[in-house]
Amino acid sequence: MIHTVKPGESLALIAANYRINFQKLLSANPAITNPNMIFVGQRIEIPGLQDPTSIPYSIRVSLGQRQLTLLNNGRVVKTFPIAVGKMLTHTPLGEYVIVNREPNPGGPFGVLWLSLSRRGYGIHGTNNPSSIGKAVSHGCIRMHNKDVLELASMVPNGTRVVIQ
Repeated sequence: MIHTVKPGESLALIAANYRINFQKLLSANPAITNPNMIFVGQRIEIPGLQDPTSIPYSIRVSLGQRQLTLLNNGRVVKTFPIAVGKMLTHTPLGEYVIVNREPNPGGPFGVLWLSLSRRGYGIHGTNNPSSIGKAVSHGCIRMHNKDVLELASMVPNGTRVVIQ
């Protein structure tokens, strides 16, 4: 998978966001001779993740409507109700990918956690189903447990997630 460097990103931050060992990331990018000298717009190879352009599925998250929409080749497959971040801990806008998944993560995360390529954020189930439809999370996207399981059964790691 290719990541395009954004303003404020370092190679260490990119490694952390994609949950990949820094040395492994550096090894996958032999053209980088000085890891402290990457630039905005530079294309970085992320080893071990399927290229999102080869995945027919994508996810669109509407914070205003509090909905997550699963698309297959641009066509709506299903829409799910979600909870989003509170006013002080907004869900971050932007384009990310699902980088890994953890079943039964414990705590308030319900039955499954899907990590996004922004460290600390994900799509997950909840142990508080009454929170769905509200702005109550610490920035993550909460779903009913049955919904996050259904979503995860269809989308692989590397699936593009656009939050708007």
